[in-house]
Amino acid sequence: MKQAPALSVLAISVLLSACGGEGDNAQSFGAQPKLPDPQRGLLPSMKIADPVSWGDRKPTVPSGFTVTAIATDLKIPRQTLLLPNGDILVAEGKGGNAPKLKPKDVIAGYIKAQGTTSVKSGNRLTLLRDADGDGRYELQTVFADNLNAPYGLALYEGKLYVANQDALVRFEYQEGQTEASGPPTKVTDLPAEINHHWTKSLTISPDGRFLYVGIGSNSNITERGMEAEVDRAMIWQIDAETGAHKPYATGVRNPTALAIQPGTGQLWAVANERDELGPDLVPDYLTSIQQGGFYGWPYSYWGQNVDDRVRPQNPDKVAVAIKPDYALGSHVAALGLAFSTPAMGGEFADGVFVGEHGSWNREQPVGYKVVFVPFSDGRPAGEPVDFVTGFRTDEGKTFGRPVGVTVDPDGALIVADDLSNTVWRITRSQ
Repeated sequence: MKQAPALSVLAISVLLSACGGEGDNAQSFGAQPKLPDPQRGLLPSMKIADPVSWGDRKPTVPSGFTVTAIATDLKIPRQTLLLPNGDILVAEGKGGNAPKLKPKDVIAGYIKAQGTTSVKSGNRLTLLRDADGDGRYELQTVFADNLNAPYGLALYEGKLYVANQDALVRFEYQEGQTEASGPPTKVTDLPAEINHHWTKSLTISPDGRFLYVGIGSNSNITERGMEAEVDRAMIWQIDAETGAHKPYATGVRNPTALAIQPGTGQLWAVANERDELGPDLVPDYLTSIQQGGFYGWPYSYWGQNVDDRVRPQNPDKVAVAIKPDYALGSHVAALGLAFSTPAMGGEFADGVFVGEHGSWNREQPVGYKVVFVPFSDGRPAGEPVDFVTGFRTDEGKTFGRPVGVTVDPDGALIVADDLSNTVWRITRSQ
């Protein structure tokens, strides 16, 4: 396919002006969101994230909590992992190698570029240590480098797993070490010939036997053809010993974060849904993952809502599409997921924290925060509660964009911010 030429900033501005404003913040949340009719048009409305330094500012957290920057000057921090001795590993990097398909994709790429850091990809793991327990992480050192856009992290009994954009790898780990003892061992290759959605989310079963890797689609709705979607838009189950893998669940457009629910062993995911159906479609979501389940992409969304742009249609697949458990709002770009612990206390003791990177294709931006989804009897219950906000101003300036979230069993939340290259730590102050 002949590639469309890149558009100038002036041309982008003209096209965006022609489209006009589109929608507002009429977002719907929860298990039964009210979905509007699809909107089709030349281009979605777009809002460029205009980066600005935090300076002496900090994110906003609820009363009774304190937020502290525990690491700065990182190289695109994405996900974090708490180690048994309290050290924190940070996966740093940016991947992707997919060519643009058409002019609006060029525009989308331009917009997205404005909302990400200009720092070069770290392609590394950084270790943070607070040796004296005073909340200040005085050690910041490279644990492993020369990786390929690392994202997902998992640890089980001395084996540290890292999901690069092209392979799942394993390091041998001894508690307290500050540097990997050698290069990693490859567990298995991951799809990477074309990487539209490059992030590879990761979690591990409670017994350490299986790893689960989220692999995003190579397009919005199969514009590259189904050949480019082989082994994509799904969650793999990988044998930790042999590297043998199989689809665990399919039809998940972009499963950006995975977590195991404590006490149940149930796999959960957050996913980013499709674009270009309007500012309030399609909801990004939080859901439990059923083994063998199909979640709709590309043929339908939120259960049996058919996407009539997809050719050919597949009514049989639509008929079995599973409706997700919980709508987070459309285009919030959920990239982080962590189950809370009782140590978080009060209304934040039972539920999940979700890092929302923020929209790029809405006139009125959404996301740009960490929310808490309360649970009851093991399921989502109630609207999301803002937990970390203040990443964006009313004037359109953007201080940061949250990605991965990790809960410390002692009652702290760790948040990776890949725009300001900061890791934040939120603790109870009283």
